[in-house]
Amino acid sequence: MNLLNMRIQGFKTKTTLIAALAVAGASPSVSQTVPDASVPQTGLNIPDELTIFGKNDPNVRRATAIVNGDIITGTDVSHRLALIVAANGGEVSDEEKQRLRLQVLRNLIDETLQIQEAEANEISISAEEVESTFRQVAQQNFKQDIDAFDQYLRTQGSSTDTLKRQIKGELAWNRLLRRNIQPFINVGDEEVNAIIERLNASKGTSEFRIGEIYMSASQETAPQVAENMRKILEQIRAGGSFVAYARQFSEASTAATGGDLGWVRPAQLPQTLADAAEQMQVGQVVGPIDVPGGFSILYLIDSRQVLTADPRNALLSLKQLAISFPPGTTESQAAARAEKFATATQSIKGCGAANEVAAQLGASVVDNDQVRLRDLPAALQGTIAELQIGQASQPFGSVEDGVRVLILCGRDDPQSASAPSFDAIMSRLENDRVNKRAQIYLRDLRRDAIIEYN
Repeated sequence: MNLLNMRIQGFKTKTTLIAALAVAGASPSVSQTVPDASVPQTGLNIPDELTIFGKNDPNVRRATAIVNGDIITGTDVSHRLALIVAANGGEVSDEEKQRLRLQVLRNLIDETLQIQEAEANEISISAEEVESTFRQVAQQNFKQDIDAFDQYLRTQGSSTDTLKRQIKGELAWNRLLRRNIQPFINVGDEEVNAIIERLNASKGTSEFRIGEIYMSASQETAPQVAENMRKILEQIRAGGSFVAYARQFSEASTAATGGDLGWVRPAQLPQTLADAAEQMQVGQVVGPIDVPGGFSILYLIDSRQVLTADPRNALLSLKQLAISFPPGTTESQAAARAEKFATATQSIKGCGAANEVAAQLGASVVDNDQVRLRDLPAALQGTIAELQIGQASQPFGSVEDGVRVLILCGRDDPQSASAPSFDAIMSRLENDRVNKRAQIYLRDLRRDAIIEYN
């Protein structure tokens, strides 16, 4: 799930390493000037009765924005948008695409401001650095060679240039934060030791591995931000990638790692998030949840007991036997053969006899001595956890994919878990504080920017 696998590099707001996907709405409307308990006040002295003169023609395409002299074109937006649409499997309505264009433009403006500020501080990112990171993206996230990845981007209506620009923006911003903010962040040893003591005192209590998408909101923008996040949640529940949404739109420091907060205890979270996490099931996504300064969407990646060995970390030695069905096999024919396969495999007496039985059944055999129980599909974990050495699981599969059984040849149970290291805890505290300063930094850049919209 990690893109760059960076810690301090994760300090960013809305731009990220790989374009992802989300649905975001237009900018919220301003409020009335007459005091009204039902309407948020902006203090901008805007009359209740107003007329908007002129209108934008959506059919006219020209340069989208000029940020302190740097141009963001409609092509820039379209290429970045194409990546988002591709991450959603191409299933994005025209209405949603229009909302996405607005969000992508805001992201590109932030990205431009970050690059400009880095250059103003004499920070440059070499083409070699960008290319190296680009290769990591292609290999780690797409498992394709560079040529295949380039072709893929073209077929999606995007380009390598737009992704490389995003990479450059993130690297430049991260380097700027490391130089201008991180040195002035102080975390005392006593703070870290206090956390370690609390962890030890909490041994056996629940902790969660959580993914978060955070978006800031003021009193005036809260309704629109909440609506945007509800649309993001709908896309994720419909099959969109939580990791990709987090990378593109989360304003937390964890955006670069797909929103992964790591392992946290309820006491470490805002109360609203803690309450939600304690009621969630692994794999569930909920939100938007009201938190100080904005809203969050939570994804419960996993759960465990603090400083207690997790049986799902057991290292297994498995032998897989599999049979396949020729084209045209009917359900009844497959069921008959699967039943015979089940009877034969359930009678196997240890892994030493498995190969002989496989030969009799015409089954293929695959051995793997390094499988963690937690890495198996959730539906299989409970079954395999209950097996004794030498026993076979019940058959599983389909007519299309064939039928398989897993035989447990060995199991090494995990040792007792230990508290995170002193350095790991200190790094996390530093990350949180740098992230807060980074958000203020970017907000100031937006306030001072000269932006022309065409």
